[in-house]
Amino acid sequence: MPDAPAGFPSSWPTVPDCYGWLALDARGKWRLRGERVVHPGLIAFLSAHYTRDEHGRWLVQNGPQRVFVELDAAPLVLRLHPDGRVLAHTGKPVTPAAPLLMDADGNAFMATCGGPGMVDDRDLAGFAAALTQPDGSAAGDTEVLELIAGAEHAGLRWRDLAVEFCPRAEIPLRLGYRPVPVPEL
Repeated sequence: MPDAPAGFPSSWPTVPDCYGWLALDARGKWRLRGERVVHPGLIAFLSAHYTRDEHGRWLVQNGPQRVFVELDAAPLVLRLHPDGRVLAHTGKPVTPAAPLLMDADGNAFMATCGGPGMVDDRDLAGFAAALTQPDGSAAGDTEVLELIAGAEHAGLRWRDLAVEFCPRAEIPLRLGYRPVPVPEL
């Protein structure tokens, strides 16, 4: 059993970890036993207590119990704002960092100060429009399509961070998370 988090009693009761109940979809919406969570208070609780463990599994700390989260895409779903801010689905601002990865479907994934994230599909057009070539000029459709086709394409950047192709199946390993958490042996 894990040690009690800060602010909790040191006499941590023995409760089992919970798997298969909580999920996060590709648009940052919580699902509890397959049903979308709509209650604002529960959404706020889940977002406030969302964290990761040392094995790359994401979870919600619910008192003494750890409720592990199955991820449809990535631990964070990122919204890109016109003023340059990047917000996670939890409402917290994050700072993008390398690596920035694009899969064959044109989805964009990145490391951030808050953990790995995927750009919300509603913001992908803006993400692609902000890609630049090594000389600073805008990347055109041809360069973006070459990148997501897996062609070696040197130099595409987003906000001064290099962007590279990565097969979707390899992204969790590259960014250090487990989409489907399993108990550690």
